[in-house]
Amino acid sequence: MRNLVEVLAKALVEFPDQVEVTETATEKTIHLRLTVASSDMGKVIGKQGKTANAIRTIVKAAAVKDGRKVILDVDQ
Repeated sequence: MRNLVEVLAKALVEFPDQVEVTETATEKTIHLRLTVASSDMGKVIGKQGKTANAIRTIVKAAAVKDGRKVILDVDQ
């Protein structure tokens, strides 16, 4: 999951070298924290949060086959 979020975020931002994804996993949950440059926050979040929600949807769909829940937080 971490790699998927990292690839998606790097494709969106102006400073891909500042994209960091940390993953904390439990038996039933994967918690991902996406950190980007402050100037790239708008690109990752999108208008009314639509881009961030699209990333969450893709990640959740990928996690279904593992039977886990995914939580994605976006930080700067």
